[in-house]
Amino acid sequence: MATATLGAGCFWGVEQFIRDIDGVTDVRCGYMGGHLDHPTYPEVKAGTSGHAEVVQIEFDDSKVSFDELLTVFWQFHNPTTLHRQGEDVGSQYRSVIFFHNSDQQQIAEASKQHAQTEGFWAGKTIVTEIVAADTFWLAEEYHQGYFAKHGLPSCHVAFY
Repeated sequence: MATATLGAGCFWGVEQFIRDIDGVTDVRCGYMGGHLDHPTYPEVKAGTSGHAEVVQIEFDDSKVSFDELLTVFWQFHNPTTLHRQGEDVGSQYRSVIFFHNSDQQQIAEASKQHAQTEGFWAGKTIVTEIVAADTFWLAEEYHQGYFAKHGLPSCHVAFY
């Protein structure tokens, strides 16, 4: 099993589209990249903690690769808008790949370069951060599986 941590705007929608990928065994909503220990949703939402809303993904890398997860990542959010996804504005909604090892860092950098030169995002400036993973803070229980719990469609759209 392997771990990936991605931020692509509202974590509810990211969780939903990642969960359906064959080889993904678990997806949890949470926070990463800030300066507070044990941040709460109100602190993250207010933009005062420095954290991004993220999903932490456990996956069977014999069934789906980190690079394949990133291909989906590029398709379901706009990586060219700084600190914004749709109506959600603030650094907590930033596009970010938190790498867990040097292999993931290299794959993320190559994937970003590929996304910027080919396909839907070609010729546009991708602002996605690629930074080392730090402490993952699990979001409150009511955020886990939010759309499934409420029978709602995803707030993310496919760009490809």
